[in-house]
Amino acid sequence: MPLLINLRQLDKESLHLEGKLPVAELDIAGVDELIKVEAPLKYDLEVQKLENEILAQGNVSLDLKCECARCLKPFVYRLELEDWAGLLALEGEEKVVISNDCVDLTPSLREDILLGFPQHPLCKPECGGLPKKAIVKTKKASKAGESKENVSAWAELNKIKFK
Repeated sequence: MPLLINLRQLDKESLHLEGKLPVAELDIAGVDELIKVEAPLKYDLEVQKLENEILAQGNVSLDLKCECARCLKPFVYRLELEDWAGLLALEGEEKVVISNDCVDLTPSLREDILLGFPQHPLCKPECGGLPKKAIVKTKKASKAGESKENVSAWAELNKIKFK
């Protein structure tokens, strides 16, 4: 179930929303091959209606299962959006869809969560990558098919003759 805000309740008083949002509602599976989202989003929000807008603010957190971009070691990254704020317009060009007197806060949360994803997830900042033994084996395997002369891709391209 998406994170819906009832406008009629909001007309009377501000709302306090606290709970968990299932991963399926966020629709962020497969966005990054090194990041998987399996745990629900936890939220603690205060929502109020301004003149022609809805202001939601509070804390949002999500645990991400990541693979290190250097060594491929799995680790958990906690994405915390402290003091998160979302402003939803009720009128104008940027207005949100109102369905049965409810507004869905999920798309706004999804956008900010995706912006908070680590661009290059690392298990630790000083991660040195794969062990040297694995790199040496890879180099030996690739040299087995090559001649003694080191052939580069540019040398091969230089052999092409255009008419």
